[in-house]
Amino acid sequence: MNVYVAEFIGTAILILLGNGVVANVLLNKSKGNNGGWIVITTAWGLAVMTGAYAVGWISGAHLNPALTIGFAMAGLFPKNLVFGYVIAQILGAMFGQILVYLTYKRHYDETEDKGLILASFSTGPAIRDLKWNFVTEAIGTFMLVFGLLAIGHVKNQGFQVTLPGGITAEGFTGILGPLLAGFYIWSLGLSLGGPTGYAINPARDLGPRIIHSILPMKNKGDSDWSYSWVPVFGPIVGGILGALAYVALFN
Repeated sequence: MNVYVAEFIGTAILILLGNGVVANVLLNKSKGNNGGWIVITTAWGLAVMTGAYAVGWISGAHLNPALTIGFAMAGLFPKNLVFGYVIAQILGAMFGQILVYLTYKRHYDETEDKGLILASFSTGPAIRDLKWNFVTEAIGTFMLVFGLLAIGHVKNQGFQVTLPGGITAEGFTGILGPLLAGFYIWSLGLSLGGPTGYAINPARDLGPRIIHSILPMKNKGDSDWSYSWVPVFGPIVGGILGALAYVALFN
């Protein structure tokens, strides 16, 4: 399988299962309605695990432009593959969100709260202060990238992925790697997710937000584009800093 197709599929799985649980918890008349934050964070961790197991052995399962860009800036990933990975991730996120919408179509119709509908697509702050929301996303993604690199360090497990051109990349793609990554994402959500809903992934927020803006939905409100730059650029900055910090300290 092509690495770009793998990133598309893995990110689609991530969003289908990740935003699927948000829809389940927030939308009216769903069996999971009012399930709470622990349900959402648990399912997001499992979503990351599933996507990583599905395609990690093919592409490294970045599933996140912040990881791809951060790794490339730190010299851990070929720069010529970055654009293709990022486009595949955004398109995969869009497709995954369409599947969420189709799954919960009747529940979207039964939900009048425009904010809850948008929340099942993209993130938003609990307290709106864009500069501090940016800081939150940057810190969360710093920890995401730093932690995943630590989990995937060759001295923890030496599984390797061969990328186009014969390039070998070491990553969190061993048999236990995706499981540990899932637990780690769960931890991040529980610990750092409260202020902004922990996008920590530009594709996770931007792709579904685009779908929200174009779907002809009943009771649809504004897509909140004035906030959309925060979960895009905050994670990119945090991802770059996290990767650079890890390389400086451990490589």
